[in-house]
Formats: sequence, C-alpha cells, structure tokens
Amino acid sequence: MSKTILITGSTDGIGLATAKSLVELGHKVLVHGRSEAKLKTVLQELSSIAAAERLFAYQADLSSFAELQKLVAEVKSDHQQIDVLINNAGVFVINDKVTKDGLDTRFMVNTIAPYFLTTQLLDIMPSDARVVNLSSAAQAPLSAQELIQPSVQSDNAVYAKSKLALTMWSRSLALSLGSQGPVIVAVNPKSFLGSKMVEQAYGVAGTDLQIGADILIKAALSEEFTDATGKYYDNDINRFTAPHPDAEQAEKIATIEQTIINIIRPYIVA
Repeated sequence: MSKTILITGSTDGIGLATAKSLVELGHKVLVHGRSEAKLKTVLQELSSIAAAERLFAYQADLSSFAELQKLVAEVKSDHQQIDVLINNAGVFVINDKVTKDGLDTRFMVNTIAPYFLTTQLLDIMPSDARVVNLSSAAQAPLSAQELIQPSVQSDNAVYAKSKLALTMWSRSLALSLGSQGPVIVAVNPKSFLGSKMVEQAYGVAGTDLQIGADILIKAALSEEFTDATGKYYDNDINRFTAPHPDAEQAEKIATIEQTIINIIRPYIVA
C-alpha cells in the first residue's frame, strides 16, 4: 500500500537516495530542502520515475522557527495524513553557528527542529505511523543547558551531543505516547557513508549511500520495526542495540525533552 512519506534534507546525500528508492517503490514522497534551486533539480530528477501527483517539494531553513512553522502549515494544507516522517536533515561543519532565534544552529537543526516537526505533525499521523530519526554512532553526554545557548565547542563535539540529545528525546517521546502514537525509532544509518557531511567533516569519500538509504527504508516500512518504538538501531552492527547509557536514563531523557518543549513552546501555533 502506498504511503505518504516526508523526508527532511532530501536534496542530496542519504535523504535523496532514500527519496529515489521510495518513489521507485510507489510511495508518495515529500522532499524537503533549504535551497529552492536544489529542490527544483530533485523534482525534475524524480519526475522521470514518478507521476507528478506522487511528488511534493517543500523549501524551509530548519534553523528558523518561522520557516518550520511555514513548513508544518504547508504540509498540513497539502496532506490529510503523514504515514512516515524521516528526520534526516542535519549539519556538522557550518559557518553560521547561531540562529536568528539565538540558539546554536547545530543543536537547532540536528535536535530541536526534528522534535518540532514530529510533535507538530502528530495530529495527522495515525497510531501506526513511523518517525525515523537519524542518529549516529557519535553520541556524547550533554547538559540540558547546552541546548539553550550557543556553544563554543567544536563541530565534532556538538554534533555528537546533538545526536545523543536526538536519541534521548526519541525514547522519551516514544515512552510518553505509547501505543497512542507512532513508532519513534533512532537509527544510526552507518558510519562514514559517502555524504557531503562526511566529506566536509573528515575529508574522506565514504561508502555507498544506498546502504544508509536501505536501512531508513526498512525502518520506515518493514515489519522488523513494527515494535521498535523507543529503540535504537545501529547499522554498523546491523541490529537493535543499546545507545549511549544516558539515552536509557529516564530522568535524563525527560529533562532533555522538557528543555526542548520549553524552547519550542513560544513558536507553537495553537
């Protein structure tokens, strides 16, 4: 059965590879990107393998709450239901480290924006829907306070912290929603895939992006992930496993989620 699937950051890298595969499988795919020009190019590419009614494109800078609000409004206007949300968009090496809202851009894009999108789209996601959050093998401890203000730490350090925070709220939100909400799963798609991010951060070409795309598709659609809510899947070892210990500490994950809720609260449109 065809599903409606939103993939953030899908104009290149793992996101684009995932979008192509899902379109080929017959699903309705909502691609997202920050660049209007890239979105146009991707739509032209995908239109060669899918009818126009199965393709939608959304432009938004995920470091901006105003643009996140616009993205949510546009998606809800166009679609009565979202079956899968793949929170793929992420940043590592960037020049502008502070958002217009005064937050750290890396935490905003990698951790806070996915939470905003997920919670604001919940009302059009059925209980058997899925949220696939791109985590990483790189996970480092953080304090809730670090989410609130720009960080002076290195890109490597903040990236690892942002991915642990994402993994933590994935479990916290999944536990709070229970069977009433979608499956929410954090996935390390595989270390050192051949994405632009990996090349910028480590100066290496990386391995086949399709490896990452395939596990995201499995997480989005397969029976193996039916009961995966709140879990962490590590594609480096091809199985569900324990994340960083902090992501299994109830008090810590609740604190991280509550901090994110406090950050986004002023930007939620009733």
